[in-house]
Amino acid sequence: MYNKLINKETKLAVIGLGYVGLPIALEFAKKIKVIGFDIKPERIDMLNNQIDPSNELSKEAFENTDILFTANPDDLKDASFFIVTVPTPIDNHNLPDLTPVYKASETVGKALSKGDYVVYESTVYPGATEEDCVPILEKKSGLKFREEFKVGYSPERINPGDTEHTLTKIKKVVSGCDDESLDIIGKVYEIVVTAGIFKAANIKTAEAAKVIENTQRDVNIALMNELSIIFNRFGINTFDVLEAAGTKWNFLKFFPGLVGGHCIGVDPYYLSYKAKEYGYYPQIIDGGRFVNDSMGRYVAKQTVKRLLQKKISLLTARVLIMGITFKEDVTDIRNTRVIDIYNELKSYNLCVDVTDAQAKPNEVKAEYGIDLVNNLTEKYDAIILAVNHKEYVNLTEDYFKSLGKNGVLLVDVKGIYRKTIKNLDYFSL
Repeated sequence: MYNKLINKETKLAVIGLGYVGLPIALEFAKKIKVIGFDIKPERIDMLNNQIDPSNELSKEAFENTDILFTANPDDLKDASFFIVTVPTPIDNHNLPDLTPVYKASETVGKALSKGDYVVYESTVYPGATEEDCVPILEKKSGLKFREEFKVGYSPERINPGDTEHTLTKIKKVVSGCDDESLDIIGKVYEIVVTAGIFKAANIKTAEAAKVIENTQRDVNIALMNELSIIFNRFGINTFDVLEAAGTKWNFLKFFPGLVGGHCIGVDPYYLSYKAKEYGYYPQIIDGGRFVNDSMGRYVAKQTVKRLLQKKISLLTARVLIMGITFKEDVTDIRNTRVIDIYNELKSYNLCVDVTDAQAKPNEVKAEYGIDLVNNLTEKYDAIILAVNHKEYVNLTEDYFKSLGKNGVLLVDVKGIYRKTIKNLDYFSL
């Protein structure tokens, strides 16, 4: 398999060309023949015009690549090595929604031939690859697992907006269904990953390793958020406390904030779901999720509380939220927890405007029904700096004053202005 790929006698296919799949496809396409498959024809059109729909990659990333972008499943029959990188979201009840992975497995299964390899990168709970996906591959292909096709799991570690920790520079965890597949899958990834390969004990171990990476971060951020609530009652600034505590060499540097996106705010639910299936009900993991999922509403309630303390009528008050993407310096708005701030403020019948330097207005309108405001001509009673886009990190106190009414409240979620704001009513986590 490895030699056939290197010699361009067969092709590698990447299924799902989002912020994870596209960089993988393009890196491999610099060395071997690649098929990039996605179910959205409009995405394929953009990719054929060297435009990354996620705004993560420049046109230069598409240059000198041997890749076919397609939405036609029949094209996948020319591939022998498949990498599945589709999303794994949660539903409205915070339960895993593996529909995209199941659909991708059906598509790949129909294209499988004897001797082919399938590697999953989508974040799942331990056991999903072998227990949920392999049966679909067998059913759709008519082939027998291990004897006629091999499967592995290699968790994605792409960090949106991070130009330093890119695919080739992050150690790649790989796993296989047997020793032979582990060796070959590792060699294939070594074609593009220069940081090295780590061979996990088995597929379940690799799945578990991925899901706890973000669970660990989620729990630690939840602790910071809980400390923020406590310190607010003490009348001290959480970031000042953390700055002082951080002078100790072994103090872990986590900070309070909104936890959204596709990973940290989602992955712990996958682990918790599977644990409950085995009769264990996680306390710390679920508790951390509860704290983090409540922080948007907490920010909104603190804003309302301070407006009332200033004797500002909620019937006439106007609030500006700056930033709606799930993190700074990305355009992605999916699973942003800023929407919790917005919805909570609206529940008080407040007039709320939202602006964002990077989000696409049509996507925000389609996803949340919100019209972004670009020309800030109104005067606001409160300004909530929710996302630290680069456009927002070097603003002056006078700038915030110019947007606000006399005595405007500045809610600085990440606390980046706590040392520079002198004459405004100020609050941060």
